[in-house]
Amino acid sequence: MKKERKPESFLQKPSYPGGPKALRKFLSEQIRYPEAAKAEKIEGTVRVRMDIDFHGHVIGTKVLTGLGYGCDEEAQRIVKLLKFQIPKLRKIRATFHKTINIHFHYPKAKSTIPPSQQVNYSITPKTPAKDQQEEEKDQGDTYNYTISF
Repeated sequence: MKKERKPESFLQKPSYPGGPKALRKFLSEQIRYPEAAKAEKIEGTVRVRMDIDFHGHVIGTKVLTGLGYGCDEEAQRIVKLLKFQIPKLRKIRATFHKTINIHFHYPKAKSTIPPSQQVNYSITPKTPAKDQQEEEKDQGDTYNYTISF
């Protein structure tokens, strides 16, 4: 029978504070689509391998699969901004290696309508002449709407 080892006996890997959702949010906030890639309408994924020191800083990056047109450099810039949490290593100065995918999607065209438009409307009852009153009683009430932008 094999002896089960406790988790403390292994080196624990670094993790991003807040987990994978926080990492994705940080990457999406920091990414700037390169102008050369915009001109060529380039989309895809850049795979970056990073080296993380025992403090949690990214000390080295290498592009494993790239897109070109400035996307590779942008992915490396963003990865170097990351700061990881490292559990206690019992005085061991280890360097960790981690691979991450950075997705570049062509930015969607912004609509020409301003996001905040105000719509005002007013309801004014119309008082028709006596001849028309009898005809409109059968039709019901009418309302006028004024929409101004």
